[in-house]
Amino acid sequence: MKREFYVYVERDEDGFYVGEVPQLRGCYAQGRSLEELMGNMSEVIELCLEDTEEPGSLPEFVGIQRVVLDDTSTRPQG
Repeated sequence: MKREFYVYVERDEDGFYVGEVPQLRGCYAQGRSLEELMGNMSEVIELCLEDTEEPGSLPEFVGIQRVVLDDTSTRPQG
C-alpha cells in the first residue's frame, strides 16, 4: 500500500535542511542536502508509523497557509 506524506522543509543557520511531517508527531530529520534529508525522512517516517497505534487514524494534511503581518502590528505599544 502506498502512502503519501508531506514534508515541511527549512534550512537552519548552519546550512542543514530540516524536515518535519506535520501528520506524524515527533517526525523530524535533517540532512546536508535535500537528497540526504529526504532519504533520512523516509527512514524516520517508517519508524514513526511503527509507533502509531492506529495507522488509519492519522490526521489529514490540509496544507500550509501564509499569514502576512504589517511590521507595525507586531511592535509593542506604548
